[in-house]
Amino acid sequence: MPAARASVPSVSSRRSPLYERHVAAGAKLADFGGWSMPIEYAGGGVLAEHDAVRTGVGLFDVSHLGTVTVRGPGAAAFLDSCLTNDLSRIGPGQAQYTMCCLPDGDPRAGGVVDDLIAYLHGPDDVLLIPNAANAAEVVDRLTEAAPAGVIVTDRHAEVAVLAVQGPRSPQVLSLLGLPGELPYMSFVTGTGGGRTEVTVCRTGYTGEHGYELLVGAERAGELWDVLVDTGSDEGLRLCGLGARDTLRTEMGYPLHGHELTLDTTPNQARAGWVVGWRKPAFWGRAALTAEREAGPARLLWGLRVTGRGIPRPGMAVLDADGVRVGEVTSGTFSPTLRTGIALALLDTTSSAGEGSELAVDVRGRPQTVQVLRPPLVPSHVR
Repeated sequence: MPAARASVPSVSSRRSPLYERHVAAGAKLADFGGWSMPIEYAGGGVLAEHDAVRTGVGLFDVSHLGTVTVRGPGAAAFLDSCLTNDLSRIGPGQAQYTMCCLPDGDPRAGGVVDDLIAYLHGPDDVLLIPNAANAAEVVDRLTEAAPAGVIVTDRHAEVAVLAVQGPRSPQVLSLLGLPGELPYMSFVTGTGGGRTEVTVCRTGYTGEHGYELLVGAERAGELWDVLVDTGSDEGLRLCGLGARDTLRTEMGYPLHGHELTLDTTPNQARAGWVVGWRKPAFWGRAALTAEREAGPARLLWGLRVTGRGIPRPGMAVLDADGVRVGEVTSGTFSPTLRTGIALALLDTTSSAGEGSELAVDVRGRPQTVQVLRPPLVPSHVR
């Protein structure tokens, strides 16, 4: 098979500090949130990369993700009054999944501006990891709301983010001298390959045991090379964002712009667990509380195709009478299940429920699907 050639990125796309390495590895590049990022690599593609993460270990560059520091007296308390989750539940050295929602008074109050990870270093120092396309919006909203002395800084260009995911990921980190035996959603700072300072967090977006590594952009190439070289003994495979999407869809993990939008709330996306309901204040609290008490008008479900056909975002979900009862938000071929799968927001007034059958209108041909509660395959994150 001839070597794959890297695609030419849009001139407007930003580049990861690992861009040249992706080109050398034969990556297929595409614009993702304004960044030119690898979708898949030569020598296997999405299916092989997906399988590597489920059975072995994969290495992703996710440096398109934002990095934002919030520092100053009471920085954590300030964030706690804005973001949905309750930072008081964790301590220094722990991370937390949370959301930034539209505030009460907005016509779409409770809609999700972004979902992000908060790294709590201390009461006056928090690092946020927002999504690429929303990082600037999160920074603007927090900057506008920040009290005197609390400084919000966009460090997108300064920090690279790598993900090592899969059941053999602890062995790879151990070979590098990095700490692998970490509790879920905790982080420490160590050195990779003996020289590069790395923050290691036991988290990920694949449903497998894994880690996300934060490193200064100027040292990202050095860390990547060491991971590739050392990980070869464990069968490490380079993975693109195509496999990241199939992996997260099997898990039912939401993606902003699909399951999470300004018109979709945490309640609708089955993410009520990300909300600190007992907190006195956070953006969108009144709207989300009212929706929770009344019950959301729609709810996120997983779909598994029982025949042929691949659901795609925007496709209609139909009941037995052909009446539209929802819409696909994400859809793909599941390498694990070997069939089409989807995530969909379904009307709560419909007959949809665990194990029920509906149909997806795939280009004018109804495809029967089974309704399932995510995840669609077992999770091994803990």
